[in-house]
Amino acid sequence: MALIPRAAVLRERDFRRFFLGYSTSLLGSSMASVALAFAVLETGGGGTELGLVLAARILPLVLVLLAGGVLTDRWGSRSTMLAADVTRCLTQAGLALALIGGAAHMATLIALVVVWGAAEALFTPALDALVPRIVPDDKLADGNALLGMARSAASIAGPALAGVLTATAGASAVLTVDALSYGVSVVALLLLPRTVRTAGSASSFVRELREGWTEFRSRTWLWITSVHVGLFNLLVWAPFLVLGPLVVQRDLGGPSSWGLVMALYGAGAVVGGTVMLGRRPRRPLLLGTAATSGWAMPSAALAAGLPLPWICAAALAAGVGSAVCGTLYATVTQSQVPVGALARVSAYGTFGAFALGPVGLAAAGPSAVLVGTAGVLGFGAVWQLAAVAVVLTLPAVRSAFPLPGTTEPAAAPDAAGSREPSTTSPSS
Repeated sequence: MALIPRAAVLRERDFRRFFLGYSTSLLGSSMASVALAFAVLETGGGGTELGLVLAARILPLVLVLLAGGVLTDRWGSRSTMLAADVTRCLTQAGLALALIGGAAHMATLIALVVVWGAAEALFTPALDALVPRIVPDDKLADGNALLGMARSAASIAGPALAGVLTATAGASAVLTVDALSYGVSVVALLLLPRTVRTAGSASSFVRELREGWTEFRSRTWLWITSVHVGLFNLLVWAPFLVLGPLVVQRDLGGPSSWGLVMALYGAGAVVGGTVMLGRRPRRPLLLGTAATSGWAMPSAALAAGLPLPWICAAALAAGVGSAVCGTLYATVTQSQVPVGALARVSAYGTFGAFALGPVGLAAAGPSAVLVGTAGVLGFGAVWQLAAVAVVLTLPAVRSAFPLPGTTEPAAAPDAAGSREPSTTSPSS
């Protein structure tokens, strides 16, 4: 199969194998979320029960994330991801069995979903640590762009497929498909070369966690961008996800219109990932941060009461910005952080970016009662634009980080920015 030049990273055998397995599991998991929601409702649950099930997945994901970083640096990224995907395969098979016949105890569902979320927390930092090992340095940005495109494409196709399959064959069938998709990912991971452990086996868990924190906080650009994204999730994205459907239901046509908005956000991310293929900007953090200004557009459009086409266009632009930001932030982190601490540093960054999201989800409704829906959404849009303006002035973000594959010498602002093995995380 002929590849377009900018997707030449797919010629790398190990990356191609992983990409196929990972894309398959992404599609399955995006289907499973929809099927599980309908299964809870069909078994007699309401909004409270559904909220408990959703929280049962998110809470362990946040709580186990830092441990996932430590275990990845201890075991190696491939071994950690294999353990995570085998566990997720079994939990989805268990959910499918529990839902056969249309009835399941809520405690059983919650217990299985807790394990599912914990396994996802193991997988997430291991993924960031694996990519630099299976992608050549000069194609690292392209690999991250393609993985982001796969996530975006799955977020569009998965819910649509799940809706059809749930209606025709039931939620149990969808969860069976998801279990099989994780099986495909396991096979792909087994075909990859073993990854060596990068943290000393004699170190204590707490010490390794502390060493990861030292690596994280020593890079000003890293903790600044994590805080930037974390406050976005708290003040902009969480209110948008809660209040957006209410505005659309009231004024713009209901669920089908909201589905179109979110589908276009995903489509924008695919477009953004395509644009990033082959791109090596000299100041990637500057460009990535500037791209996050697009996140203000959907909230601003809803707050201003604009018609649906304008909101869809805003979501498309936000999706493009999301892909640009995600690709560049991930590539800079993977190219600047020592390999021996990459999983732990990634876990801290992800934790900082998403830990406040549940607070934003819980506070969006009460805040809207106090100041109005438009007030909450409008504040989020203004906040995002102001935050981007402030972050763009910071020297650590404005500095040049020539990405792997460029001919310019690196000029990172932090002395600890090398990918050479760290003294706090010895290679084994």
